[in-house]
Amino acid sequence: MSLFLSRSARLILPLGLCVVLAACATADRASQRAIGWITPYKADIIQGNVVTAEQVQQLQAGMTRNQVRTLLGTPLVVSVFHQDRWDYVFTIRRQGVAPMERKFTVFFSGDTLARWEGDSLPSETEFATLVQPPADKVKVPELSASPDKLKDFAPKPGQQTASGSAATTGPVTQNYPPLE
Repeated sequence: MSLFLSRSARLILPLGLCVVLAACATADRASQRAIGWITPYKADIIQGNVVTAEQVQQLQAGMTRNQVRTLLGTPLVVSVFHQDRWDYVFTIRRQGVAPMERKFTVFFSGDTLARWEGDSLPSETEFATLVQPPADKVKVPELSASPDKLKDFAPKPGQQTASGSAATTGPVTQNYPPLE
């Protein structure tokens, strides 16, 4: 038996190794595509203080620290080294959407508000749309019941209701407030 491989074995062995490695790469791409289809749910992460454009419009130079805290809330960052500066930071991370971060800073001179600066801030209406899921992602079932189905749930005469009183016979109410 020779220690050296035959010429055909020297050609087949590297070729077989290349085929095996190519198959691994193909299997890896296929598995990545399959995993891309099966993504786990990731909860929205909302952190920090929400400061809206309407709140900033109410700021006035000369306000006290308590008035600013009442208007904007407790600051997220109060530095020991910068006692005349309050930082408000807001971040939101949602699945399928780029993370968003907003910063707003107020500066004091002694106990009174001197100035403020920060990123462009959303209005209250814009903020409400930021934290709600997109309309195309929400599936709201249609709620409907025929009068016959509603009669099935009406309490029987003499049966006690949840409030503890005996049920009375009468027409079933079919007008319901809208569900929100």
